[in-house]
Amino acid sequence: MFRTVSTPILLSIAATLSASPAHSFAGKRFISSALNRSAYFSRASTESVVSTGRRAPMKMNFLTDMLSGGGNDGLIAPEKALPGRQQKMANIEGSNHLVLGTKLTRIPEGHKVAVFANGCFWGSEKGIWRLPKGIYSTTVGYCGGFTPNPTYEEACSGLTGHTEGVRVVYDPGQVSFVDILRWFWEAHDPCAGMGQGNDRGTQYRSGFYYFDDDQKALIEASKDVYEKQIGRPITTEIASASDYEKYGGLWYYAEKYHQQYLASPGARPYCSAQPQGISLASMDTWDISDDLKKKYAPTLPESFWSKHAPKKGCSVVNSPNELIAEGSY
Repeated sequence: MFRTVSTPILLSIAATLSASPAHSFAGKRFISSALNRSAYFSRASTESVVSTGRRAPMKMNFLTDMLSGGGNDGLIAPEKALPGRQQKMANIEGSNHLVLGTKLTRIPEGHKVAVFANGCFWGSEKGIWRLPKGIYSTTVGYCGGFTPNPTYEEACSGLTGHTEGVRVVYDPGQVSFVDILRWFWEAHDPCAGMGQGNDRGTQYRSGFYYFDDDQKALIEASKDVYEKQIGRPITTEIASASDYEKYGGLWYYAEKYHQQYLASPGARPYCSAQPQGISLASMDTWDISDDLKKKYAPTLPESFWSKHAPKKGCSVVNSPNELIAEGSY
């Protein structure tokens, strides 16, 4: 027999999660995802009644999926994803970065783009914007999915296939792609499957998406090395940005209130990332050509990483918003 899960039950569970300050934000993130998925399933059920004359059943494990932030059963199939829309949803054109002061959507001449996902995008973005030099802008959004122009609620439902991501516009003459890549690996647990810490669901999966063959080679080589260092299989999704052109594109900006959230007035320093405290091995040990090693040699010295690398716990989220000073390492 199949049963539906009512909104009052979901609210009751969220209230329980929010009973203490330590869990209040987890409760809010839970109920945002849970109610949204409930709404979509209810809508689908209603549409089924209209088209077939009977209510579509809902599986009893729906509640379990809600408690795990959308479930751990893997990505939704592209043909089952929400249809999305043609109009852009984020409305951040013309906006400036709250910390760097730069245009959020601009890519200056000579700059490049990196897109990755390693858990809740608030902390992921902050870690990168604080790098001491070379970062023109950072933005958060939804990447690696199948629904054009998703909203936050839709992405949280798990029904779009997206994961919360960060888009970095950087000057390769000042900061190497390898430095951004190293921060990505060390700032989370890349072996966590469909989630990160308390945030569970496909919208929190780890991923790095490449725009050229060099990025692909560097991502894959560093992954192989880091996997051996950690001693567990890395589950990070590695894919070409071009793979998502048939779905409208790899990247969609998140709503304005998510951009540089942790630098916003009244922001709450939510943290679910799980850095492993393991430093990525030297580029000299990677299985790549000497040309790539020379072209992408790190610009940040080991003294930087010794002092400022992500540490176990919430070191990134609790750090100052300002850039790390070059004289501090």
